[in-house]
Amino acid sequence: MDKSAVFNNKGDQDHRKIGKKLKFFVFSDRVGTGLPLWLPKGVFFRKKLEEFLTKIQEKSGYKMVITPHIGHKKLYIQSGHWDKYGKDSFKTIKTPKEGEEFVLKPMNCPHHCEIYRSQEWSYRDLPIRFAEFGTVYRYEQSGELHGLTRVRSFTQDDAHIFCTYEQLLEEFNKVIDLVFYVFRHLGFSDYTVRISLRDTTKKGDYIGNEINWKNAESAILKVVKEKKINASINYGEAAFYGPKLDFLIKDSLGRNWQLGTIQVDYNLPERFDLFYKGKNNKKHRPVMIHRAPFGSIERLIAIMIEHTRGNLPLWLIPFQSIILPISDKYIVYAKKILNLMLKYDIRVSIDNRNENISRKIRDAEENKIPYMIILGEKEKKNELMSIRRHGVGNIGVFSISNGIDIIFDEINNIKTLKLL
Repeated sequence: MDKSAVFNNKGDQDHRKIGKKLKFFVFSDRVGTGLPLWLPKGVFFRKKLEEFLTKIQEKSGYKMVITPHIGHKKLYIQSGHWDKYGKDSFKTIKTPKEGEEFVLKPMNCPHHCEIYRSQEWSYRDLPIRFAEFGTVYRYEQSGELHGLTRVRSFTQDDAHIFCTYEQLLEEFNKVIDLVFYVFRHLGFSDYTVRISLRDTTKKGDYIGNEINWKNAESAILKVVKEKKINASINYGEAAFYGPKLDFLIKDSLGRNWQLGTIQVDYNLPERFDLFYKGKNNKKHRPVMIHRAPFGSIERLIAIMIEHTRGNLPLWLIPFQSIILPISDKYIVYAKKILNLMLKYDIRVSIDNRNENISRKIRDAEENKIPYMIILGEKEKKNELMSIRRHGVGNIGVFSISNGIDIIFDEINNIKTLKLL
């Protein structure tokens, strides 16, 4: 990601202002800087994204796991993360009596290695695909914090695939297809791909032997070539345990953001002594693929808010429509339409405040509710509904069934919702 990009967003697209106005999230100095508090509407947004990816993953053979928010310090020493990122982790917490040292979880991969190590596997079982929406904690200096794009607590759509050497290329291929699928359905059509390799002049920055690195790097280069992906090569940007393929999307302000990442890792399986029984009944090391199409939920939400100016896709918002009766006289009719819309699983509410219709429309527009249904005497008498589209204005007067069909058809647009 271009680190300066987060500070160049225009005021009307600043996710911090829009997110607060739409009541998605807040920050509190008493809770701590860089620690977002998610409000009901923001939780709905997050959960929809998680449901979207979970359905894709289930169809692709991933199994969901959950790991603790803390881990023993020795776990991260074992993985090599402590030597590399210990200074960026929160201070260790010692247990009152035993004096054991625990750390707020800075990453999920060592935990997934331990899950794999908890039982014996055969070559017939592989590939094993563990996925988790795992919240991690990293110490970012206060001057570097910025809304949801740079926080101290964030949730990764993490997954780790344990496969045989022979399965590596096919699995890597499938993950690339998954990342592209996610981008298309989130509305990101402009993106670039970057191969991140180690800097061979600074081998001390990386763990593992030369053979492992060459195998991992050649695998990425081969898949990219076979898929005819136009990718740049960046030396020195690899993870300390393996090379990676990074995906950078371009938003409506022309900024590049790194979202998806896929990493090939021969080294953590060695450090954690992971193995499976091969056809010859001997122990073999699996290869590990790290992947996260979203990167982090927090950063993805920030990018989507700014990319769309808060006008999110219909499937991601808590209320897709709001019914605006001109006065209390039309509340009963409004409830009739509400109940019909609910039968179609349209997320709808009634604004029954004692406010004039102009104020109700203005508030609905500011809250970026896509469809406003305005009801007065004409609509009630003739069983009609006047529909207004956010950002467009009045689109017409329709019968109840036709009006509901218009809203339902857009919500269930096959081009954007074929999985949901």
